[in-house]
Amino acid sequence: MTFADLGLGENIVRELGLLGASAPFPIQAATIPDVLAGRDVLGRGKTGSGKTIAFGAPLVEKLLENNGAKDRKMARKPRALILAPTRELALQIDRTIQPIARSVGLFTTQIYGGVPQYRQVSALQRGVDIIIGTAGRIEDLIEQGRLDLSEVIVTVLDEADYMCDLGFLEPVQRILRQTKKGGQKLLFSATLDKGVAQLVKEFLTNPAVHEVAGEDQASSTIDHRVLMIEHRDKSAIIGQLVDRQGKTLIFSRTRAYAEQLADQLEDAGVKATSLHGDLNQARRTRNLAMLTSGRVNVLVATDVAARGIHVDDIDLVIQADAPDEYKTYLHRAGRTGRAGKNGTVVTLIPKQRRRRMDELLGRAEIEASFDSATPGDSAVRELANI
Repeated sequence: MTFADLGLGENIVRELGLLGASAPFPIQAATIPDVLAGRDVLGRGKTGSGKTIAFGAPLVEKLLENNGAKDRKMARKPRALILAPTRELALQIDRTIQPIARSVGLFTTQIYGGVPQYRQVSALQRGVDIIIGTAGRIEDLIEQGRLDLSEVIVTVLDEADYMCDLGFLEPVQRILRQTKKGGQKLLFSATLDKGVAQLVKEFLTNPAVHEVAGEDQASSTIDHRVLMIEHRDKSAIIGQLVDRQGKTLIFSRTRAYAEQLADQLEDAGVKATSLHGDLNQARRTRNLAMLTSGRVNVLVATDVAARGIHVDDIDLVIQADAPDEYKTYLHRAGRTGRAGKNGTVVTLIPKQRRRRMDELLGRAEIEASFDSATPGDSAVRELANI
């Protein structure tokens, strides 16, 4: 099956080919016809196998059907809105959708906090077709009278459960009520917890439901390992695990430890950088680009900052600090083993935490091997040779 078979036009199909998407993944094959038919869609599961194209490509095609670029005007109101929980994820989505939209003469703009708003406002004044952004800044611009969503006919909520976890349920509800009555809604979420269930009940009409294979299910391409260590050995073991060719993502609980660990690795001759909430947006974007381009091999990140990390060739994830929740584990693990590639997740814990770790893995429905480890032993050497 090809993207053309699913109903996408030749410009969009050509652009998808340039993006490396020559044939649809299962979630794309399932979702695209429903979006083109105008149905609301509920996608269960998080990012991992082409979800952005699954909603982005048909969304662009839908706007074309509605006169698209033919009567594009200056200061036109946006007709599609994509809401993401974090700036990083909004940027990642835009990187995929912008070239698809441009291929048919449509324009996107990003609207998120943490940067001056004048560029975003001037883009709106020129006129855009698709807005990709976060709830806080979008609400700000609506309240200032600079953003009008009354012509939005397609709205996407990506990682809706995480938006609710961050306290954005009410802002998201207020934003959705500003969009065109009867407009199409596409909602993607790993879980249908209380907040997400409220959104589905209020805003989705008879949705087509699709499972998104990804990080909420234990991916068969990911090997899960737990190393039980002494705290004094942690830095040495991490240093040995990352002394390799591939790209490594390390999770730390605090911003201070992320900085400290990145500095220690740099001092030891490993190309590393960090990603956390204390960095301004320009630094965060630059540090993530350093990993993507291969200028560094190791990125040390906190959980909130890592929400936007969608790099397909990370083959090792190290949890320097074990997560407290199974959802956090699944999200971290989903940074590797993407698009069918192999990946390994290594969690470092003290021996006394074994029972808690067993319970967490049980809730996540993940099987992992447990090994006691010291610097330089066979378990560490084996993992360093991935």
